[in-house]
Amino acid sequence: MIIDCHGHFTTVPKSFRAFRERQVAAANDPANAPSLAEAHVSDDEIREGIEGGQLRLQQERGSDLTLFSPIAGLMSHHLGNERTSLEWAAISNDLVKRVTEMYPGNFVPVGMLPQSPGVSPANSIPELRRIVEMGFVGVNVNPDPTGGYWTGKPFTDREWYPLFEAMCALDVPGMVHVAASCNPNFHGTGAHYINADTSVFMQILQSDLFKDFPTLRLVIPHGGGAVPYHWGRYRGMSLEMRDRPLEGLLDNIFFDTCVYHLPGVELLTKVIPADNVLFGSEMIGAVRGRDPNTGEYFDDTKRYVDALPLSAEDKAKIFEGNARRVYPGLDKLLKSRGL
Repeated sequence: MIIDCHGHFTTVPKSFRAFRERQVAAANDPANAPSLAEAHVSDDEIREGIEGGQLRLQQERGSDLTLFSPIAGLMSHHLGNERTSLEWAAISNDLVKRVTEMYPGNFVPVGMLPQSPGVSPANSIPELRRIVEMGFVGVNVNPDPTGGYWTGKPFTDREWYPLFEAMCALDVPGMVHVAASCNPNFHGTGAHYINADTSVFMQILQSDLFKDFPTLRLVIPHGGGAVPYHWGRYRGMSLEMRDRPLEGLLDNIFFDTCVYHLPGVELLTKVIPADNVLFGSEMIGAVRGRDPNTGEYFDDTKRYVDALPLSAEDKAKIFEGNARRVYPGLDKLLKSRGL
């Protein structure tokens, strides 16, 4: 089985995005806010978005199952207020759940949290518990709800600890994933995403996070930002700053293959052990076009993994085994299906 650990419902209908715009516009004027019923997406609209998008490409490219979450950019934690974030997270998670109920053999739900700038991460715990009870196997955690201004405390600050405690208690991993950038200095997917992946890894390197939470599992997407490609820099810093081997972090940190060229994926798998790499594509996401040199889609990352000079055992880990190990809820679900 080939499991894609990184998928988003980027093909939602325009009406869903329009609801979000009206909701944010009326964030401080509840009397004129749109009703939650206006966010409803019909089954036909879901079919149109999924069957013409992610499902079609999943079948064409040869993967089997996608861990599916709300659109990362549309999480927009910097917009609105705590109330609108609570509503938006619930609406978005419920929509993803409907997709996975309509296509249970193709998609498994991963949720978003109702984060807001200046609001304690602990306030997201009720929604985390709700979605886990609904069968969600993971959650996206935004280390910068300000949308690119990074005015909050580091991801390793103790204000995050209640959320991490809940994730460990529920045995739910987190994908460290920012949302849209509202800072014009940082393009959302080209800079802000990669900056965040790299910054959070460095914050963890400087901390005792996994000493305090030895069972916490975090997936750093987009190939880990700059991390695998500057591994020597971080190894040296870890030894100088913390007097510990950097490799110890690999008990808790994992990276996906959302790197859109073969040399990048090759380097990722040369530096990072196969046990810590999960297949991911984030298809119909940051890069949707074709490489003019090959005619193939940039985000068809399965082709890159197929081409790697790895053993069949290591490729099986990347394509399936690691996802089942990092996401125990997924493994339990698949075993219940006899898979």
